[in-house]
Amino acid sequence: MKKYKIFDGHNDVLFRLYLKNHNLAYQDFLNGDNEGQLDLPRMKEANFKGGFFAIYVPSQDAAITDSDKPIKYDDMKKDQYSLPLPELIGSDIALPVVMRKISLLSQIEKYSQGEVKICLNGEELEQSFQERSLSVIMHIEGAECIDENFYNLEALYRAGLRSIGPVWSRPTIFGEGVPFSFPSSPDIGGGLTNLGIELIKHCNDLNIIVDTSHLNEKGFWDVAKNSIHPLVATHSNSHAICPHTRNLTDRQLDAIKDTKGMVGVNFAPAFLRKDGKMLSDTNIQLIADHFKHLIDYLGEDHVGFGSDFDGAMMPKDLRSVLGMSKLTQLLVDQGFNDNLMQKIYHQNWLETINRILKKTIILKKNERKLLSIIFYVIIKTWDYTLTINPKQVSEPWKKSAKNKKN
Repeated sequence: MKKYKIFDGHNDVLFRLYLKNHNLAYQDFLNGDNEGQLDLPRMKEANFKGGFFAIYVPSQDAAITDSDKPIKYDDMKKDQYSLPLPELIGSDIALPVVMRKISLLSQIEKYSQGEVKICLNGEELEQSFQERSLSVIMHIEGAECIDENFYNLEALYRAGLRSIGPVWSRPTIFGEGVPFSFPSSPDIGGGLTNLGIELIKHCNDLNIIVDTSHLNEKGFWDVAKNSIHPLVATHSNSHAICPHTRNLTDRQLDAIKDTKGMVGVNFAPAFLRKDGKMLSDTNIQLIADHFKHLIDYLGEDHVGFGSDFDGAMMPKDLRSVLGMSKLTQLLVDQGFNDNLMQKIYHQNWLETINRILKKTIILKKNERKLLSIIFYVIIKTWDYTLTINPKQVSEPWKKSAKNKKN
């Protein structure tokens, strides 16, 4: 069986490594710790050559059961559920966590002996994807770390940020986020705030990808109205198959198609199954079913992977990235030809990213002067967070060392 090169729309391996609570976690990734679902040796074996690496700040009220599974997973096994949105997190709390994860990703690149590269534009990504073991797009999932003056956004862009979701499934100063509810329409709550609209316009200026996953439907349409770029949902599925708030309606799919955008198929069972349950005993045939529906609506050029590896429960056949061979065989057996497989495994993501990240923005002289001051402060935070335990960043998260999120 042919082993296709994989570019994935979403993973949370940085969150898993961050929760190890030691300063050499990057070595665990590079050398392989056989924990969770991703590390470099297993990714190389699976031909997993690139993706969006999410930077996510856990909620302060994240609760853990005795079995180390988030309580919400038990709730999401019910026939119906509607989980309340967590409370907003301020940028003063979120930024140190974000900077620590950026430093972790930078260490992975620095000590990879050239195997890993954080890519800043489409041309870099294309070249790196062919030449290196792993090509990374730095993504922030939930814009809590961005201040209302957007100074942090400019500095983070200089640090390598190229993709951002205005919200995770909780409120920010930019929007509400969509709760985990089943069965339900994603049309729950308000859209983007005025600051949220400003954030989209800043992303237009900087050519930053805006991820609509985790936005409610009103927020999605606000992005569609104000973004100049193709609409992207890095890890969302079809609402027509699984009527979960996290999934996309056919009307939303039409809008994504109109902008020549992109959808990454999420492997989390609750967003695959018709009954919306978060159960590992889930047939990967459902992934193929979502692909077929999305291809019917979007065409072959606008669908790819958005696995959510290391960020969610996986179907039993995909307990790690090495399970991708089973999914490949399934898709081939169901008539996905070689051209289509190349597209959904990597080509579609690379081409979409290239259309948005056409080039690295060259900032004006006065902007560079301002950023040099801001970036100095950020770097000091960065250096500090390298020397401390994640438990010291925010004590309320001390019980979340094995927390999973979707």
